[in-house]
Amino acid sequence: MGVLAVSESGRTRSGLSRLLLLGASVVAIALVAGCVAGSKGTPAAAPTSRAAIEAAPLPSGSSDTDGSTDGGLAGAEPAGGPVTPGQFTLQFQALLGQHTMLAADMMRGRIRNDPDVAQAANAAIGKNTDALGKLFAAELGADAAQTFTPLWSGHVTGLFNYARGLGAGDETAMAEAKLQVTQIEDKLADFFADHSHGQLGKQQALEGVADHINHLLDQADQYAAKDYEKSDATYREGYAHAFSGGQALGTALLTPTQAKVTETPSWRLRSALTQLLGEHVELVVGALRSGATDAPDFKAAADAVNANTTALAGAVGTLFSPAAGHSFEQLWADHIDLLVAYSAALAKGDDAAKAQIIQGLNGFESRLSAFLSTATGKKLASQQLAKALNSHDAMLRQQVDAFVAKDYVTAHDVAYSTYQEMFGLSGQLAQAFGATVAKRLPVGAAQTGLGGEAAIIGGR
Repeated sequence: MGVLAVSESGRTRSGLSRLLLLGASVVAIALVAGCVAGSKGTPAAAPTSRAAIEAAPLPSGSSDTDGSTDGGLAGAEPAGGPVTPGQFTLQFQALLGQHTMLAADMMRGRIRNDPDVAQAANAAIGKNTDALGKLFAAELGADAAQTFTPLWSGHVTGLFNYARGLGAGDETAMAEAKLQVTQIEDKLADFFADHSHGQLGKQQALEGVADHINHLLDQADQYAAKDYEKSDATYREGYAHAFSGGQALGTALLTPTQAKVTETPSWRLRSALTQLLGEHVELVVGALRSGATDAPDFKAAADAVNANTTALAGAVGTLFSPAAGHSFEQLWADHIDLLVAYSAALAKGDDAAKAQIIQGLNGFESRLSAFLSTATGKKLASQQLAKALNSHDAMLRQQVDAFVAKDYVTAHDVAYSTYQEMFGLSGQLAQAFGATVAKRLPVGAAQTGLGGEAAIIGGR
């Protein structure tokens, strides 16, 4: 996994975390690696709820970009039963990324001495852990899941104890928690190495697990020191590492033949969009909560959201054109501004402003859906996509409403579901984007230079 580097805290971190593919770079690599396979037929309407995602049928004659048979509509949580290799790795990435941010949020709640927030976040992590266990049961068998789940829960407990000690300034508790986590790191590394078909050595697995934990410990240390900008940068790095590490670990748990699906441009496009949209949800949730409660980390949280917006716009620019990326960025940034304004109005108890903002969001949803429908040659139905975006924004508002009302369980439940819906939406976008862009790609394999002239697709 690369040459070892040392983090600022002095903990060892492997070079894997330095080799992350972020934002537009992920999408660009997915495209220039080869032609993205488009689907046949008309895509189904974008689902507007968790239940709709689970119930949505496969579009007639279509094939999902991850090599599965769900049309890209399933949520990141496994529904039970067998999954395809493409689904397994995508779901593992998404759940691992979600776990990383939920764990960081839980730790921050403990540092602030907000026990209700921390406990609700911990419950959300428990749901995520159960989902990971079900995923491993589906792919590796019940015995593997029974081995994994208590180990994963144990490392969450260690992180909780570390944050509690950090918040109280109890160095003894912090040291004990570090020891607990280190011992579990070793056992988790054994688990991944033992189930990797000989493709992953113990040391490689240990480095990957340690990187994940070190990101969480580092962001907690930085947050406790009130260095919110650095903490949020580590927060994002940890999430990105979870996606790259999730692919590396996930493919190692598959046979080499099964893992080939993760090398296809269409799968990598789906993975990249899932990463960016999932990060959008988690960062916006944090920024809205900070804004509504006038928390000291609001500026850093808002800056992190802006960085994600830039990455999303870069991806659109790479897929379609720089002009399209610029148009998307303006639309998306206006959307973020309205959501932040909503949190400010919520803090002031200004119901009239809230109603006006909701009206503004409805306009954004119509404009963005029309933009994406046009960009994809009507492969995304504008009206139905607008409904999906409306549901997304409504859930973001609902979770911050609950947070301000100190209904932390509801706030975390709704935020959890919002992240899950982005997994389904990324599948639809990848399917439509891939089918659209594939028509503009030159004929030829990657080793031929894609016809000899394929440098930057967005520049055409």
